[in-house]
Amino acid sequence: MFWVPLLLLAWAVAGVACLRLCLAAVRGAAAAGPDTEPGHGLTLYEAAFLSGGPGRVADVTLVAMARQRRLLLAHTGWATVVDPRGRDEMERSVIGAIGPQGQSPIAPVRSAAATADAVHGIAERLVTAGLAVPDGAGTTVADAVRQVRFAASAVAGLGAAALLMPVPSDLARPLVALWFALPLVLTLGCLVIARFEVHPYSRWASPAGQRLLDALPRAAGDAADDRAYLTSVAVRGIRAVGEPELRAALAHRERHRGP
Repeated sequence: MFWVPLLLLAWAVAGVACLRLCLAAVRGAAAAGPDTEPGHGLTLYEAAFLSGGPGRVADVTLVAMARQRRLLLAHTGWATVVDPRGRDEMERSVIGAIGPQGQSPIAPVRSAAATADAVHGIAERLVTAGLAVPDGAGTTVADAVRQVRFAASAVAGLGAAALLMPVPSDLARPLVALWFALPLVLTLGCLVIARFEVHPYSRWASPAGQRLLDALPRAAGDAADDRAYLTSVAVRGIRAVGEPELRAALAHRERHRGP
């Protein structure tokens, strides 16, 4: 009966993962409760934060300043200040991160801008409005879905291992497979329900915030329409950047390369 401990382990893994997903969904729904501000409109930075977190806010700021020719982003991965007067807190954070020399690699600039007080202020406003998931609130729906996917794989692996073990002659292997199919159906069923009820899974946005994001344009805007273009970058990330040189420059944002 060596397969019985494996079956118990499979049920434990599946049960814990599915329970965490249910709790995460309940917390997400509660975040969109009475604290949600009716009629809250998203700014460009707020849309970026809900879509991709602090790093996305920094990316949008860099793209906006580069398109307005107030910041030069070279394809080699360096940023150069053209206009040292920031128009808002985020732009001033970027200029401050570049430093008094007026030139710096993009990667540390992005990292510093993403952790600036301006980004923390955006996050606090969104959490207060019920549009963002607060830090330390526990497992998000996206994290919980990943855990359920892992649990489904683990159950399938444990079932395969049990079938490879010797079983009593009076016990048919299809019966063993059926016992392991039950926790597998549980995990797959939770994934299907989550797909229909809480998809897309966001690490940053609450269900209310996700609904506001869904109302934003997803297609890359006309390059002449700066607002639509930057909104597309905020929602989709740098893959929405149309200029090849600018996209090449932003490809360096995660690492430091010399000039």
